[in-house]
Amino acid sequence: MTQLQTAPPARTERPTVHTVGNKGNGNRRRLTRAQFEERLFGALRRLVIVFLAAITIVPFYYMLMLSVKPIDALLLNPGNLWVSAKEFTLATYESVLKPVSEGGQGFLGMLLNSALVAIATVVLTLAAAVPGAYAVSRLKFFGNRHVSALFLAVYLFPATLLAVPLFVMFAKMGLSGSLVGLAIVYIAQTVPVSIYMLKNYFVTIPFSIEEAAAIDGASRLQTVRKIILPLALPTLMATGLYVFMIAWNEFLFALLFLAAEPDRWTVSLGLQQLANGIEVSKTVLMAGSVVLTIPVVLLFFAAERLLTEGLTSGADKS
Repeated sequence: MTQLQTAPPARTERPTVHTVGNKGNGNRRRLTRAQFEERLFGALRRLVIVFLAAITIVPFYYMLMLSVKPIDALLLNPGNLWVSAKEFTLATYESVLKPVSEGGQGFLGMLLNSALVAIATVVLTLAAAVPGAYAVSRLKFFGNRHVSALFLAVYLFPATLLAVPLFVMFAKMGLSGSLVGLAIVYIAQTVPVSIYMLKNYFVTIPFSIEEAAAIDGASRLQTVRKIILPLALPTLMATGLYVFMIAWNEFLFALLFLAAEPDRWTVSLGLQQLANGIEVSKTVLMAGSVVLTIPVVLLFFAAERLLTEGLTSGADKS
């Protein structure tokens, strides 16, 4: 009779462990591989966050310090990152915000122009993008799958290619030197990407919510206004903030349309004129840069809660 040979039992691999502590100490704590990786990546994550915060905050802090420092102190010690109480001055901001007729740079009027154009762009862009994004995400029609790609294809054409034709067309319409024409250009630029951003969120909202609203007797318009828009409020805020930053910081079309109308300059155009000015000190330029940056920063912090809230949790009635 042949003897049956049984295979030896398979060896089980023990998880890799790492020891921490002094070698001379008998009480050494053993870490599994998962715990070691968790601590390692946790430390690396903190280092990355500190690094990104430093490269973001330090330049702005230096710009802020230069804007409240007299030009004499800047020339004596340009690398100083602190302003003493004797050197602190707000004369640079007074010079930047004062009207040109009073010897200032007129940034207060430019801020108003930029705010009007940016707010109008946000409102009209969202008014056009919300129904467009809802139609793309909910309605079935020919070419539905390719619409998003066509929207983003608009950005294949550089702005410099469109600048001259738009200027000629708007000049014939009498809108070349007006804020209305500038806002129309910004709306045409931001509507496609806004539809794409909102559409990606609308498709995540369950159909059962709209079906429940239809059973309760709500029309499609009422469903969008009372259910979809409240649920999409964080995305609306994020999209609106993105559109606002584009309209607030844009320079090329502002220069093309408003260069001959100093009373209608936006703040980005005025800041560029400050940078090119020979007689303008760098402290005044830094003050203008702070004035350009602060509204966007304040708007971001004001909308931070809505940007981080998840309003769709628990919305499904099923």
